[in-house]
This record gives sequence, C-alpha cells and structure tokens, in this order.
Amino acid sequence: MQILTVIEPGRQERHYWRDLWRYRELFQVLAWRDLSVRYKQTAIGVIWALIRPLLTMVVFTIIFGRIAQLPSDGSSPYALMVFAGMLPWSFFSTGLAEASNSLVNNSNLISKVYFPRLIVPTAAVVVAFVDFLISFGILLAMFVWYRFLPSSHIIYLPLFVILAFLASIGPSLWITALNVRYRDFRYIIPFMVQFGLYVSPVGFSSSVVPEQWRLLYSLNPMVGVIDGFRWCILGSQSPLYLPGLALSGVVTTFFLWFGIRQFRKLEKSFADLI
Repeated sequence: MQILTVIEPGRQERHYWRDLWRYRELFQVLAWRDLSVRYKQTAIGVIWALIRPLLTMVVFTIIFGRIAQLPSDGSSPYALMVFAGMLPWSFFSTGLAEASNSLVNNSNLISKVYFPRLIVPTAAVVVAFVDFLISFGILLAMFVWYRFLPSSHIIYLPLFVILAFLASIGPSLWITALNVRYRDFRYIIPFMVQFGLYVSPVGFSSSVVPEQWRLLYSLNPMVGVIDGFRWCILGSQSPLYLPGLALSGVVTTFFLWFGIRQFRKLEKSFADLI
C-alpha cells in the first residue's frame, strides 16, 4: 500500500518531531551511506581513524610534556592524559565538520524529496561516533602499555559521550543552516576546528589554567567534556571541576536550543537555496 503525504501550511509543523521517528529508516540509510563513502576505496581504510589521533597525541606529548614541561594529572602518564582528552575532541571536531557540510553534500536529495532535514546532520555525526569507537581501541592498548588500571569512574563515560554529541550537534545545526545560504562557511569551519583544538585542554591539563580564570575558561563547552573524560579514565588523579562542568553543560544546552531554533527557522528555504 502506497502512503500519500500531504503537506499543508501549519500542519506539517505540528507533526515535524513525529516525522523524525517515521523517517528513522532514512536516518539509518544515510548514516550507513556516509560510513561506506568515508572508508570505501581508501588505501588505509579505518586505520586513518587510528593514525590521526595517535600522531596528534605524540606531537602534543612532545611539545607540551617534554619541551614545555607542563604537568600531567597526578602520576598518570602524560601521553595517556593527552589521549583521554583527544578522544572527545576528535569526536566533537569530526562531528562538527561532517554535519556542517551535510546539507550541501545532499543537495540533490533535499531539493527533490520531503523529509525532516534534521535527519541529515544528525546522521553525519554517526560517522564521528564510529571513529570514536575505533580510536577507543588505542586507549585500551595504552592501558596495557602503561600497565594502567582505569578508574571505576569509567562507568560514567557514556554520559560524557552523550554530552560530547550534544556539544557537537548544537553548533553543527546552526552552521550547516548558514552554510546553505553562505557557502564561504566551508572555509571557516576548518579554521574554527583548528583554533578550538588549541583553546581546549587537549594537549594539557585544564588545571594549569589560573583559578580565577577557570570558570570563564569553562565557557568553552568542550572543557567540561574533556575534564569529564579524564575524570572517568584517570579517576581521582584528574579531579572534576564541578562549577566548570555545570557551566559547560549550560552552554551546551544553550547552543543545542539555539542550533535547533535557527535550523528550523531556515529549513523552509533549504530546497530553494541549495
């Protein structure tokens, strides 16, 4: 039996969120397609998801740990501390980059078929999550190499993974909507990701930030996420700064609300502009 969808002014708005569930199979198809495109016909395939964070960790360990002599968290190995911060940052940055260009990359689909456009950038973040799972294997290998037993706090790690996802999807929705109207955003996004890498506590511990500036520093939503990952993995050696975590959560929630609001506001014009 063929289902006929009638789009009427005002009516579709009320059913938008229900349609997200109705089109869940499209979400799965788009996510699987993005994964296939990412790793198909590549020389090293999924190994790239291992090489990139591993090399970044080595460079940061040499620059910040050996040359700058910045302290690690407690007695934990500096490389392990860096990689514990690299995991959520890679998830965030990859998700932001993939989702921000997702609408433009699917212009043919968007201009011809109706479906909730929110599915497209959300499906793109799945690629980043798969990279995260692959990179997590390096962390397990580092536990063995350094003979390090992770903290019992690691059971809370899924909560910070969800927080990293929300921190990524909020700005992504706003930027991808702007990218449809202003195509020069595709040049701004790599700069934003690169700049964010150095202003986030990836290569160093956030404890080196002076106490009077630490709460202000936590306006960067990834500060709370990275600190949370280190707390889950390193335990009491990397104490959690609760005011900063709360502020990062508030900023993440605001960007999520603002991103959805701006995306929905501009969504009606996507098919005409793209």
